Amino acid sequence: MALYEKYKSLLSKYSVNTPLRLAHFMAQIEHESGLKAISENLNYSAEGLLKTFKKYFTKETALACERKPQSIANIVYANRMGNTSPGDGWKYRGRGFIQLTGKTNYSTLTKDTGIDFVNNPDLLLEEANAMVAALWFWDKKKLNAPADKDDVLTVTEKINGGTNGIDHRKELLAKYKKLLNA
Repeated sequence: MALYEKYKSLLSKYSVNTPLRLAHFMAQIEHESGLKAISENLNYSAEGLLKTFKKYFTKETALACERKPQSIANIVYANRMGNTSPGDGWKYRGRGFIQLTGKTNYSTLTKDTGIDFVNNPDLLLEEANAMVAALWFWDKKKLNAPADKDDVLTVTEKINGGTNGIDHRKELLAKYKKLLNA
């Protein structure tokens, strides 16, 4: 809970200020990043690509791209989330505590914070910026409402775009609820 103590006022600014909201927030960012301001590495085997990104790869393309993170990012994130130029998938891959992804998110975060994440995406690898981005994303997706309803499925879908890791997210949520008496 060191992050909570360190960023208590920032959490409050974004109204992540009840035990249940905080439990949901912490569970999600721990699942996404292990509570480290990291960059998505995308170092998948062909089997991993077919399991995780099956709609983007055939067996042949997965074999050709396995263990090539830059190629994987540029396929998986191409022509969506504001990524329009060659290389945008890799440049705007997931970063920070919540794994912010896509040029649209980086651009809007830049506009809203005044910090140039578009031209300097690795700024999200700094802990304070990772926390700002995670809370900004939480706020943009209006995640306090489903957290208040203890709706881990909706929170997960709005963060992940699906339900990847739902069992782990539920385990983490139970851990934080216990810690916070939520």
